[in-house]
Amino acid sequence: MIKDNQQYFNRLHVLIDALITAGSYMLAWFIQIKVITGEEIGVLPAEMYMMVLIPLIPGMLLLNSAFNLYTPKRVQGRRLELSNILKANLFGMLIFMAAVTLVKQHEFSRQLIFIFFGFNICFETLERVIIRWGLRKIRRRGMNLKHILLVGMGAAGKGYIDRIMDNPEWGYHVFGILDDNMERTATYRGIQMIGRTEDLEDILKEHQLDEIIIALSLSEYYKLAHIVAVCEKSGVHTKLIPDYGNIIPTRPYTEDLMGLPVINIRYVPLSNTFNAMAKRTVDIVGSLVCIVLFSPIMLLAALLVKLTSPGPVIFRQERVGLHNQPFVMYKFRSMQVQSKSGEKAGWTTKNDVRVTGVGKFMRRTSIDELPQLFNVLKGEMSLIGPRPERPQFVEKFREEIPRYMVKHQVRPGMTGWAQVNGYRGDTSIRKRIDCDLYYIENWTMGLDIKILFLTVFKGFINKNAY
Repeated sequence: MIKDNQQYFNRLHVLIDALITAGSYMLAWFIQIKVITGEEIGVLPAEMYMMVLIPLIPGMLLLNSAFNLYTPKRVQGRRLELSNILKANLFGMLIFMAAVTLVKQHEFSRQLIFIFFGFNICFETLERVIIRWGLRKIRRRGMNLKHILLVGMGAAGKGYIDRIMDNPEWGYHVFGILDDNMERTATYRGIQMIGRTEDLEDILKEHQLDEIIIALSLSEYYKLAHIVAVCEKSGVHTKLIPDYGNIIPTRPYTEDLMGLPVINIRYVPLSNTFNAMAKRTVDIVGSLVCIVLFSPIMLLAALLVKLTSPGPVIFRQERVGLHNQPFVMYKFRSMQVQSKSGEKAGWTTKNDVRVTGVGKFMRRTSIDELPQLFNVLKGEMSLIGPRPERPQFVEKFREEIPRYMVKHQVRPGMTGWAQVNGYRGDTSIRKRIDCDLYYIENWTMGLDIKILFLTVFKGFINKNAY
């Protein structure tokens, strides 16, 4: 049923995209020829412009398909989908411009092409936002569901159920669980254990399912070959969730050694020279712009600190940065001057008596962090990255938290994925590290831009910033 629905939905999606392409082109023609140009002399006839729609519509649909824009919404994120829309349209624009140049149509309006692709990007994006909103509505009501059988209940299986239960808009329904270690009457989050792995073949014959998820624990991998063979025999689409997610990164970096797959335990995109140079360029330009933009605020903050509390304006503290190297991080002083032992006492807590009146406001609004723009300019920090920690806490956490030291494979940041997700100040260190590791392993320039926007809207002011 899901497959039939998906085919119908894809046909409808293609039809809507075709109408959007035609509508965007005709609107661009009207604006360019009738509104902007406003005269007939030297302008190609309308019929010639409309003839372009014959190759344009199927061409854009093929590009949309090539860039995975008809992939089910369950498995494609919003950011990736927007990126694919931009890629498809930019590629289409290049082909369009090249075609007009090759046929030597000098009178064909190039500005019309730019207007068309601008409209097409906007309308295709709006269309997909509306579709996602509609799918979420109907899936939350129990319609358009994909029925899943879960084989194995290791840590990966529980993690899978937790995610789909917390996101009903994805449209997944777990029919039942097969496991050799659970009690026959056991349940997990309301999902019933319906048998053992040996019952798999019979259950697949009796029930019509859309997908099988294999989530065996590592100790049960000797069963994997047989279970996969049974699943393949049934013809039902099968996925494997490996039970080594705490070892292998979310996006494993694989190499092909003459047909032998090799998985790198850790892949850090910023270890790539081009990526590192691009990020550093953004840091230099961004920090210079921010220093100029926020200079009035920084001058006012410095004056208030000096007038309201005795001591230096700038607070300097040693932190651990890239490749475990220590550096001195700058902040506006928001606390009373303390001894070296007092500084090492621990994190600031709510209603901490050491924080000054002006300091409370600066910490709440993150104004005290602005001097770190000079750390960014010096290359000790980045605008975006894991927050740096003091040496004594690094030594403590490296023993207590698995993979903690991985965060030092990139430059620390003024803000990061953990901070925009609320893990700031006196919050869970483990969850903060999970966010840092996700950022390190999944870095893209687009993710940095997303974090910057989220910082502006909800990162500067935080209830956990004491």
